[in-house]
Amino acid sequence: MDELPTVSPPSKGFFGHPRGLATLFFTEMWERFSYYGMSAILLYYLYDQTANGGLGLDKPTSSALVSIYGSLVFMSGILGGWVADRLLGMRRAVFGGGVLIMCGHLALAVPGGLPALLVSMLLIVTGTGLLKPNVSSLVGELYAADDNRRDAGFSIFYMGINLGAFVAPYLVGTLGQQVDYHLGFGLAAIGMAAGLVQYARGRGRLAGSAPTNPLRMDERRQVAIRAIGGAVVVAVALVALGVAGGLTVKTLINTITVLSVVLPVGYVIMMLRSPRTDAVERSRLIAYIPLFIGAVCYWVVNEQSGSVLAQFADTRTDLEAFGFTIPSSWFQSLNPIATLILAPTFAWLWIRLGDRQPTTPRKFSAGLALGGASFVLMAGPGLLFGVDVPASPWWLAASYFVVICGSMCLSPVGLSATTKLAPRAFLAQMMSLWFLASAAAEGINAQVVQWYRPETEVGYFAGVGAAVMAIGGVMFLIAPWIHRRMSGIN
Repeated sequence: MDELPTVSPPSKGFFGHPRGLATLFFTEMWERFSYYGMSAILLYYLYDQTANGGLGLDKPTSSALVSIYGSLVFMSGILGGWVADRLLGMRRAVFGGGVLIMCGHLALAVPGGLPALLVSMLLIVTGTGLLKPNVSSLVGELYAADDNRRDAGFSIFYMGINLGAFVAPYLVGTLGQQVDYHLGFGLAAIGMAAGLVQYARGRGRLAGSAPTNPLRMDERRQVAIRAIGGAVVVAVALVALGVAGGLTVKTLINTITVLSVVLPVGYVIMMLRSPRTDAVERSRLIAYIPLFIGAVCYWVVNEQSGSVLAQFADTRTDLEAFGFTIPSSWFQSLNPIATLILAPTFAWLWIRLGDRQPTTPRKFSAGLALGGASFVLMAGPGLLFGVDVPASPWWLAASYFVVICGSMCLSPVGLSATTKLAPRAFLAQMMSLWFLASAAAEGINAQVVQWYRPETEVGYFAGVGAAVMAIGGVMFLIAPWIHRRMSGIN
């Protein structure tokens, strides 16, 4: 496989871009189709009655499981990047990740109950960790450092992500909810298989066939010993928990919550204490901390689309329209629809404002305010009409629109700030830290979403939304301090 040719950066063939972009565009489109298709029906599969093909879990536990699933997916990117850099190379890591993802969906396609779910989680989490960070890196490898097509190439690639996420709920969601959940998961597996086929046919156009920093012979033994030692510790802990009767879903949820918070804290402390971080970089890293906390708080709201908002769509929304019952899974397409509409709008706005645009902390403040407002808005149906009256679907549509407006103020801005504020010695690890904000949010959500019930609906949406808006207000007040600590970075 290493003998396959790598791409020549000046080559064209896909809308004026290297032909390898088409391979990666469709790989990511099909991977997102499979993931968001599975996500569109996962919550309903978990809490639906066994007579209907579900697992029959209670709704709070089901929502918590969906959240820890997401948290593990975001955390796994750290391991996936390391495996590609040190062992497999990016190209093989992407293919191996796709195979694991496909097998994970196949595990759900077979009626195997909770054990099949746990096997699926392990396979999809591991596979996504291998595929997601490396397929994005391969896009960058298509272009020379001075190639001015790079940003446009990433924009086209980003469209593939949202295209897959947009289509999946209509196909996988409809099949899963109206025919059989396992057939829906099977369709998600077929989607990933389609992505693998076209990736295998086009991988000769891609670089990344070899590790960029391969393990030396003297390192391999040390890594193997640590891996085996870690596996033994985990195995012993699992056996001990099993003997003590503590090996439960609740234990799993609590463990992931703690890990999702401890991991980014450890990352930040390590970089702050490193002798490779100079005084200016340390100041910028300190400025990054409140931005990171703000991002976690924003994603606490945004990442509830697959749990609390999915449950609201299923149990609280009027799904009858024109004599047709709308599958609740279709609402999962609102996020990518809003993103496709708003992303170019906000990109134009920042360019239009030029030097007059708000500083990074102020943009974060706006993002938090809008994110919180999207949840406060969802308190409206219960407050105005009561929780026993089905809500208009327009409430959900409006909430998704507002939260994605917030995302446009925070998500791409946060990516840019991460690259600008990163210490030179930790450029890659800072990007991993940024994605850990979503992991931490999902870990926190695993606890928070369990508070959502019909009788707590108004207070839940209003309370969580108001808290996030308040954090946005604090961010606005301390923005000048953050900006000073950024040492010349805007």
